[in-house]
Amino acid sequence: MKILLLEDDFEYRVSIKEYLQSLGYEVDEASDGVIACDKIAKNSYHLLILDIKVPEISGHEVMRYARSLNLQTPIMIMTSLTDIKDLTIGYELGCNEYLKKPFNLAELKFRVNELMRKYYSQDDKNIIKIASNFSYDTVLKQLKNGDEVVNLSQKEINLIEFLLSRVGAFSSIEEIKYEIWEDKDIDDAGVRVHIRNIRHKTSDEFIISSRGLGYKINV
Repeated sequence: MKILLLEDDFEYRVSIKEYLQSLGYEVDEASDGVIACDKIAKNSYHLLILDIKVPEISGHEVMRYARSLNLQTPIMIMTSLTDIKDLTIGYELGCNEYLKKPFNLAELKFRVNELMRKYYSQDDKNIIKIASNFSYDTVLKQLKNGDEVVNLSQKEINLIEFLLSRVGAFSSIEEIKYEIWEDKDIDDAGVRVHIRNIRHKTSDEFIISSRGLGYKINV
């Protein structure tokens, strides 16, 4: 399972990253809020661990950005801030857990494991089975190849969800442009690049194309 860790203190960040890796987690790191937002836009994570007082933009703004993408990824705030106003802002933005600095690594382990257990227990009602051993979780917004999560950008997730909403029917490039990009800032070639990228991360048969009809996912 993959975690994004936002922490500006280098030694603190390295220590936490190495500890989480020792527990078997894959950890991606960010030293400021802008880097964190960029990684969230381009990757899929099972958990976001965010410090609040970081350079560029705050952890609160990173949370706001993540939720604006409609991500259901659990978020744990790791901070020395204890003012009730800061706590309230965090929960209003969708924080799922608080960890007050300084903390014991055993407490970090417990809270991370509990969040993973709570949010990633299997529920077949949320799973759409796709050809060639792929499956899509509509709650977690994750595509898997067997048990392995496929790393997708937010636009790729949106495109897959749109095609899945029209199972059995082809969608034209014009329909895709309108639904995913609202017909802005994208041309036909740009849509084809996104489809090609998804096929590269999955298989050539994951998205089927038909001349004159468009694209559909092979469910």
